[in-house]
Amino acid sequence: MTNKDSLDIIFSDPTESLPHPFYHKQIVFTGALSTMTRSAAAKQVKACGGFLQGTVTQQTDFVVLGDKRRGISTKQRKAEQLMNSGEDIQILIEADFLWLISIPKEVEGSTKIKG
Repeated sequence: MTNKDSLDIIFSDPTESLPHPFYHKQIVFTGALSTMTRSAAAKQVKACGGFLQGTVTQQTDFVVLGDKRRGISTKQRKAEQLMNSGEDIQILIEADFLWLISIPKEVEGSTKIKG
């Protein structure tokens, strides 16, 4: 027999951590970054569990557009072509990249509330 007035709301286990958005993702940079060197950006990506690529491929997950780029790069154009053919590639401006690397490497889960 169940109590129809009882409501369980289940959230993620609080001890469970979610991976960083770059975890196990392929990242490509195009254009110069205004806030850091590409080497420093690469270290940040690796610290988040991501992998760097030199060129855009079907395996690319993110393309980061540096603020100092001039026009549309070959890498950006290739990413847009792949996106138009159904590939799941995210194009990020530098500010969005900086925001993503600023979040904790593991995001804590939520709790279960019993009502």
